[in-house]
Amino acid sequence: MEKLIDQFSFGLFFWQILIFVGLVLLLRKFAWKPILGAVNEREEGIKTALASAEDARREMENLQASNEKLLQEARNEREVMMKEAREIKAKMIADAKEEAQNEANKMIGQAQAAIESEKKAAMAELKNHVAELSVQIAEKVVKKELSSKDQQLELVDTMLADAKLN
Repeated sequence: MEKLIDQFSFGLFFWQILIFVGLVLLLRKFAWKPILGAVNEREEGIKTALASAEDARREMENLQASNEKLLQEARNEREVMMKEAREIKAKMIADAKEEAQNEANKMIGQAQAAIESEKKAAMAELKNHVAELSVQIAEKVVKKELSSKDQQLELVDTMLADAKLN
């Protein structure tokens, strides 16, 4: 170290400082500014990318929420449509049952009316037949002029046995 101090020269020191300052100025102008600019530009790019990623994440969350809302609305609409379809189905079945019941009642009524008319016709025919038989018996009784009551009863019994009910 002592040797350095003995050989110290102000001229060499001056030129070394001047070269050093010049080198620092040259590096500052041509190296540090572009390097710092590139570092700052990269930092800004990273900040922009992070902000874009955050925006994209928020947008995805919004889209997911919107999709969930749309899905829920679609589910609700489907449930309403299914409920309406079930109601329509139940109404159609009830209408069909009611129509079938009305048709059955109508047919039963017609059948009862037909039975009643047949019954009346049979009764009328039976009355006519009984009347004819009565007239025939009366004719025979009058023709015979029976004197005793026993003979009249015997004749009526015989005629009733001979008469066939058609």
